Amino acid sequence: MKFWTGCIVAVLVMTSAAAAEAKTLVFCSEGNPEALNPQIVTTTTGLNAARPMFNQLVEFVPGSTRIRPALARSWEVSPDGTEYIFHLRDDVQFHSSDDFTPTRPLNADDVLFSLERQWKQDHPFHAVSGAQYAYFKDMGMPELLKSIEKIDDMTIRIRLTRPEAPFLADLAMPFNSILSAEYAAQQLENGTPERLDEEPIGTGPFTFDSFQKDVAVRYQVFPDYWEGQQPIETLVFSITPNPAVRLTKLKAGECHVMAFPNPSDAQRISDDPNLKLMQQEGFNIGYLALNTSRPPFDDVRVRRAINMAIDKQAIIDGAYGGAGKAAKNPIPPTLWSYNDDIEDYPYDPAQAQRLLAEAGYPNGFETDLWYMPVSRPYNPDAKRVAELIQTDLSRIGVRANLVTREWSDYRTALQNGEHSMALYGWTGDNGDPDNFLNVLLGCTASRIGGNNVARWCDEDFDALVSRAKLTYDQEIRERLYREAQEIFKREAPWVPIAHSVVFMASRDEVDGFRMDPLGRHPFDHVDLKY
Repeated sequence: MKFWTGCIVAVLVMTSAAAAEAKTLVFCSEGNPEALNPQIVTTTTGLNAARPMFNQLVEFVPGSTRIRPALARSWEVSPDGTEYIFHLRDDVQFHSSDDFTPTRPLNADDVLFSLERQWKQDHPFHAVSGAQYAYFKDMGMPELLKSIEKIDDMTIRIRLTRPEAPFLADLAMPFNSILSAEYAAQQLENGTPERLDEEPIGTGPFTFDSFQKDVAVRYQVFPDYWEGQQPIETLVFSITPNPAVRLTKLKAGECHVMAFPNPSDAQRISDDPNLKLMQQEGFNIGYLALNTSRPPFDDVRVRRAINMAIDKQAIIDGAYGGAGKAAKNPIPPTLWSYNDDIEDYPYDPAQAQRLLAEAGYPNGFETDLWYMPVSRPYNPDAKRVAELIQTDLSRIGVRANLVTREWSDYRTALQNGEHSMALYGWTGDNGDPDNFLNVLLGCTASRIGGNNVARWCDEDFDALVSRAKLTYDQEIRERLYREAQEIFKREAPWVPIAHSVVFMASRDEVDGFRMDPLGRHPFDHVDLKY
């Protein structure tokens, strides 16, 4: 008996020592991911939750919008810009799980599977999980792709129907992550194809462990990661929608990094010796979308009136804590092609009332005003913003009823066109104006399920942004995008509200975490120093 007691004590001591060496980093995230496969999500919450598990053919250099090799070690582009040949790395391993062990490393079959699943309607996984591939469609990929061919196990050729200036940047975005074709085939054979999306297998620095809605997503380090094993053993996304609660957890050491503290808490964080405050000018736009497919917002006079009725500076002072800049265009001022010559609609309630009367609404009208239930980098307090807008609109006789839903339901409802007016926003994904002007305002994206939640399709605007993608000449592209912004301002499908300053916070022991201009939260190469 003494012998066994001694063994148990020894095991407990060794286990405690191992646990002390193992590092767990907890990130207080702002909401539930709508799914864990980046092919079928559109929010930054969902994309960031998928990011630890996946890689793309190419990727952005951390902290920039420059492209570098990732799963593809190199590539060539034809002189006319319509053919790309990618040479894959030969040392990339896939994750395993309790019931899946890969028999081979990454090869061309995985690239073919991952892209064709989204593209081909007759693909056996196209309809799995009710996937809509909104990002893939809004980027115009179905019409852009001409063929995807496997030249050999380590080489893929992609042919396009036309030149596409942002194509490499598009491939670096999460919706073009590479999944395991072998894992998919096994799940299809087992009759459980949806597990491809629910229990993901990728090539990223962390493997999927578990997801409990409203609680947490858990990941484990992947020891065979092609860029080397990471210093953090366990990564946890603790789902904490309330920013005040996130900060309380951060101060208590219950999380190490938190997303999007309230701007009003910035000074408190900065003054705390145990915490670090990070901030950067947001590569974003927060806006009020007016559903142009519904009366009265199908009348440009009404849309202009709404623009003139809203006091943007009061919103920035009252809800953004002054940490933002009033927006007039649909792209941030830090993005090339921003048209600063455009004049914003003035704050002029009297003129707004005259426009409403001219449009046939002398006594105003009743409508709904939707607001996000979670803080976003482009809108830290959507409920407060909605209340301020509600007050502004009441002064011109517009009676706005406030509406919200759980975050994933909210996004779906807006993409289905259930709203009349709705607060929404965007953080740029790839450093190209197309990612704002086409994805958020192009005719392709105005479909049900698309990201153009204003449901606005202007042929002249669409022609300009479509032409801009056909040339690699940035001077020509810039001219076309500047013209498109003039049409946007004239037709007023949104009220652009603000470009926010984005805040993040961490505990002092976190080493290597950096803010990213594209709204990503990368935890590779992050460590805890005690």
